[in-house]
Amino acid sequence: MPAIALVLISTEPGQEQQVVADLKEMREVSEAMVLFGEYDVYCKVVVDDFSRLSNLILGSIRTLGGVVETTTLTAATDVQ
Repeated sequence: MPAIALVLISTEPGQEQQVVADLKEMREVSEAMVLFGEYDVYCKVVVDDFSRLSNLILGSIRTLGGVVETTTLTAATDVQ
């Protein structure tokens, strides 16, 4: 079962658009957009498993230029 997560990102001022552009280059990112409010950017990530999710967040998203902090919300599976 794939791992799906919403990643909320705080950026350096003025870096929101560049972070979104960089995220959209990642094949695992299905959506990315600039937000108003507590977080500056949102992205939706779909990967094969939680190990890949961890690698993507720690190795690719958190290391993007302009990213200050991330909060990851993982989707519940088949909750009814």
